[in-house]
Amino acid sequence: EVQLQASGGGMVQARESLRLSCAASGFTFEQHAVAWFRQAPGKEREGISCISTGDGTAYYADSVKGRFTISSDNAKNAVYLDMDSLSPEDTAVYYCAADYGRPCSVSYFYRVDRYDRWGQGTLVTVSS
Repeated sequence: EVQLQASGGGMVQARESLRLSCAASGFTFEQHAVAWFRQAPGKEREGISCISTGDGTAYYADSVKGRFTISSDNAKNAVYLDMDSLSPEDTAVYYCAADYGRPCSVSYFYRVDRYDRWGQGTLVTVSS
């Protein structure tokens, strides 16, 4: 069965750090665009970062640039999101998503409709 599993969410205080993981089963992450999205209550799902697992090229939304770092480990079939300097505005459910055969693009990495595989989401809560 093809699945994505996001994990690592939790409750932290402002300015703390957290690492999210996205694990694939039933397929490999090689030659994929793997992205992280988040959705806060009452808001639309926001694409925040994407990595091309083939060459490591990464893109970030302005809202997280300089604070979040995406990385991939093809040997472990996993993609990570290291989140630093968290603020209450980062509180959301975080999802990972994958698109096979295409690299990330700065033009559309943030678009929900570019990805055909989604994980179930992991909740990140940042208190002030």
